[in-house]
Amino acid sequence: MPRKRDADATRAAILEAAKVQFARLGYDRTALRHIAAEAGADVALIKRYFGGKEGLFTAALKASFRPDRLLAWDRRTFAREIATMMAGGAHADEERAHSFQFLLRAATSPTTAPLLNVAIQERFLGPIRDWLGGDDAPARARVLAAAFIGFLVERLIRDTPLIGRERTVFIDHASAIFEAIVQRE
Repeated sequence: MPRKRDADATRAAILEAAKVQFARLGYDRTALRHIAAEAGADVALIKRYFGGKEGLFTAALKASFRPDRLLAWDRRTFAREIATMMAGGAHADEERAHSFQFLLRAATSPTTAPLLNVAIQERFLGPIRDWLGGDDAPARARVLAAAFIGFLVERLIRDTPLIGRERTVFIDHASAIFEAIVQRE
């Protein structure tokens, strides 16, 4: 009996495989046939659903940013929650670490950096600006993004959760940094 076709499931599998391959190899070294093989799909479906490699890459970038997560942020607890998350190990949340590696590769490639910039504006900085609000929201959003990314890199390099007094001091100081950015003047 032939397998039932499910376009949405196939599209999602291709997108997930693309994120894995682009994170692992970067844009230039990733081949569509490898993505298709990992997704269990035909290469022609990548072209049908995404228009080709650049379209697939752009869709994978957009899928890596979850602006809906911003809606769940509570101003009263945000700084401490983010600081606590950053005190943990990078690979405790394998999906986020993997997404971050994908974004780092995209940022360092002259081919994909412009695509990343568009995705960041639409799906990361824009929602942060809206969440922060106020006249200085664009500048504060950039500072928040820079601090957040810096902490992500530190966590990725460290890779193990902080413990004891170091964890406490780290969380206190990181909380103060995030709180200063989030507060409206």
